Amino acid sequence: MTTKRIPLYGWYGDDFTGSTDTLATLAERGFRALLFLRQPSEAQLAAAGPLDAIGIAGASRAMAPDAITAELTEIGRFFAGQGVGLMHYKCCSTFDSAPNVGSIGAAVAALKPFFPNPLVPILGGQPNLGRFCLFGNLFAAGGDGTVHRIDRHPTMSRHPVTPMAEADLRRHLAAQGFEGIGLVDYRAYGEGSAAPATPPDGSPAVLFDVATEADLTAIGGWLATSLRNGPMLAVGASSVARAFAAGHGKAVISASASDAKYCGAGPVLALVGSLSPVTRAQVEAAQGYAMLPVDAGRLLADANYGTELRAAALSKLAQGDVMLVTKRPEGAPTAAGAVAEATGALLAAIITEARLGRLVVAGGDTSTMAIRSLPLWGLSYLRPCVPGAPLCRAHSDDARLDGLEIVLKGGQMGPPGFFNNEARA
Repeated sequence: MTTKRIPLYGWYGDDFTGSTDTLATLAERGFRALLFLRQPSEAQLAAAGPLDAIGIAGASRAMAPDAITAELTEIGRFFAGQGVGLMHYKCCSTFDSAPNVGSIGAAVAALKPFFPNPLVPILGGQPNLGRFCLFGNLFAAGGDGTVHRIDRHPTMSRHPVTPMAEADLRRHLAAQGFEGIGLVDYRAYGEGSAAPATPPDGSPAVLFDVATEADLTAIGGWLATSLRNGPMLAVGASSVARAFAAGHGKAVISASASDAKYCGAGPVLALVGSLSPVTRAQVEAAQGYAMLPVDAGRLLADANYGTELRAAALSKLAQGDVMLVTKRPEGAPTAAGAVAEATGALLAAIITEARLGRLVVAGGDTSTMAIRSLPLWGLSYLRPCVPGAPLCRAHSDDARLDGLEIVLKGGQMGPPGFFNNEARA
């Protein structure tokens, strides 16, 4: 009789871009990992084969608390049924969230009943992405590499949906329902020493400073010890996976992207929904793409406009690479969720006829809605692209899409020449 392999690690991502970063983190360290695009069926689990880590890409970053509760109650029950030891609620590395949308507090309240370990570690930084947490305060690098306190960050402090107005993550999360979050600041780690075996003040939820990769190694040892007390829920960016891997003695197997240029079986289609200055500068620098601007207001209001865009994209794809770019609104921004959903529908309409070699989507909400619109059920890791945005392989029951190469890039990720170099590498 074949014994079912029990996964060590489970993660639910609050958007698709961050979910693929966790996938890459685990796969690069030798874990057999697969990211499902919704709660998988038994047939899909069987098709994936034995896994050390199971992920589900979600959209909770853009959801109201009631919707988060409904979705994550089912997700928590699923992962508990799989027997995972560490359940990771993967939030954005900038923790952008609010009591009324993307509430991390609502997510933890829904998941915690399924994971009996009394402790809930929260990891507050991810140094490889330029995210640092010191004395509980979050800092993030901007597009030029300058590190800003998150409430003074040129982009995140002005996020159109969840602007970050508080740098102290304990205060930020308290507004979302967390009570009495403890703090382990970076001084506790010392030179290679382990984090404390118990929180300093007995708080069940504990925020860990993360300033260097060495901090994650210390935290990983603490996680490995604490997991002996039962399945645990943890919160944070992919730094949770990095710490977990370090606690299991797992190092990176492959960390450098190939220098070879993309030479797939079809053209590259890029869909850009992010309004981030980083991504917009990358668009300005892009060469060799047929550019098709997308007016979000017209796309929502005029079905004929979407049909025209689809026809134009198909015509241009027959000749080479194409980039669809959402135009910056002149007045008040159009509802971000509705725009992301509409651009996802446009993408699905294009892909029903086009045979692509690679799909690149820029923007967290855009990536989520775009990929959810396609008949895919999973993503596996192929190789690095840029930090936070790996190259993935699509899994689908549709033979035309199975094996499609996909890169999902957050708005803040990637160098200026991303679309010319990494997107085609």
